[in-house]
Amino acid sequence: MNPIAANKAELIAIADAVAREKSIDRMIVIEAMEEAIQRAARARYGAENDIRAKIDPRGGDLRLWRVLEVVEEPEDYFKQISLVDAKERESDVKLGDFIVDPLPPIEFGRIAAQAAKQVIVTKVRDAERERQYDEYKDRQGEIITGLVKRVEFGHIVVDLGRAEGVIRRDQQIPREVLRVGDRVRSLITLVRRENRGPQIFCSRAHPDFMKKLFAQEVPEIYDGVIEIKACARDPGSRAKIGVLSHDSSIDPVGACVGMRGSRVQAVVQELAGEKIDIIPWSPETATFVVNALQPAQVSKVVIDEEDTRIEVVVPDDQLSLAIGRRGQNVRLAGQLTGHQIDIMTEAAESEKRQKEFVERSELFEKELELDETLAQLLVAEGFTSLEEVAYVEADELASIEGLDEDVAAELQSRAVEALERRESGYRDARRALGVEDALSEIPGLTEEMLVRLGSKGIKTLDDLADLSTDELIGKGDKRREIPAGLLASFGISQDDGNAIIMAARQHWFADEVTDEATEA
Repeated sequence: MNPIAANKAELIAIADAVAREKSIDRMIVIEAMEEAIQRAARARYGAENDIRAKIDPRGGDLRLWRVLEVVEEPEDYFKQISLVDAKERESDVKLGDFIVDPLPPIEFGRIAAQAAKQVIVTKVRDAERERQYDEYKDRQGEIITGLVKRVEFGHIVVDLGRAEGVIRRDQQIPREVLRVGDRVRSLITLVRRENRGPQIFCSRAHPDFMKKLFAQEVPEIYDGVIEIKACARDPGSRAKIGVLSHDSSIDPVGACVGMRGSRVQAVVQELAGEKIDIIPWSPETATFVVNALQPAQVSKVVIDEEDTRIEVVVPDDQLSLAIGRRGQNVRLAGQLTGHQIDIMTEAAESEKRQKEFVERSELFEKELELDETLAQLLVAEGFTSLEEVAYVEADELASIEGLDEDVAAELQSRAVEALERRESGYRDARRALGVEDALSEIPGLTEEMLVRLGSKGIKTLDDLADLSTDELIGKGDKRREIPAGLLASFGISQDDGNAIIMAARQHWFADEVTDEATEA
């Protein structure tokens, strides 16, 4: 029905029907009608006029009027009136007031009616989009159920009832086939406002989707008695979750599995047969890593806290089980624990330790001029470098069986001399490369680091200052694996890297101050 040609009762009926259908406030529909009627009236009487329309939200009565502003000398005779002429209409009028000219109801033509209809449609659509955004913007992280509406380029459009959601191809479970009309559950991951309407992105591959499913199936998780501390998924294939019970009388793994596996099977069916390993979470990193690698048995765990790497030693017959098919088991365990896990057999670990023992023993024999027995004794006591020997507490060195204070002092003296010789050698190499001395004055840079920089063409303060921190030390926790980091192998922290770059740039700021002083 055309709202412009409708009578007053029909106007209210149309507004109520549209408001119910689109789930928006009826006043928004009435305001859209008023604006549509105003536009149509301006097209009838002239767009230059300031014409207003008002619909009574109760009775539906329509009023039209033209507004004229009272001024001293009109510049726009369509919207303004002089004070003299205004006083002929209303004697008590004054400057700045508005004169209202009522207009009679008019019949609108087909073109005007179509234009008015377009205005109403646009206004109602904008209000509907805003309502959808307001309804879903605070529901990120919730599980929602909808019907598959259509599939576009591999992306699934889901009818959520009062809006549409999208499950992108990379957020679907691989090899899962969903057809139009299928009922599907997914996790709302992002609600974004856009010109074409709110975009609601959903996921079935996100780890939080599995967490929410367990919260629905396991009352103890919903109540907070059991907490899912970590989760890692290979969607459609396998997953691992680490659970912790805040009540010592409740077994977290058993509660999640349920009677005869009923609870976990409900989640598995929703995830298209994805196998789920439920693992007891532990604050002890080594214990949690051992649990995460189940069902493989672990012999030993070696943790490198600074590099977030963990070496795990397993029996020879457990290697393939620990790694898993295509590395799946160790990859999921690494995601679950937040560490990079290196798997090796007992034989490989023994060979590696023996090789390290020989290399360190030969280092001490050569640099400290020791016999083989004493060098091996130092390595056996845990010393791995000349720096440790040189700067360890003398009492700790003297407490080693077979050593006294005099021998300990001599060892430290030789270690300091060896370090000085090494530093001197690096200094000569640095100067031979043409690296200027100003770089050696920057805190945090050793002569060995400067040799590395010089070999890569970084020889002046400006060369170093032009680098970013990522280019200097690499990026993130795994910076040692990034070849772009010139000093990646030295294990420099992000803060120390920033400090080195800023120290190299200090002369830029000093030059700017000097230039400003000269100009002044």
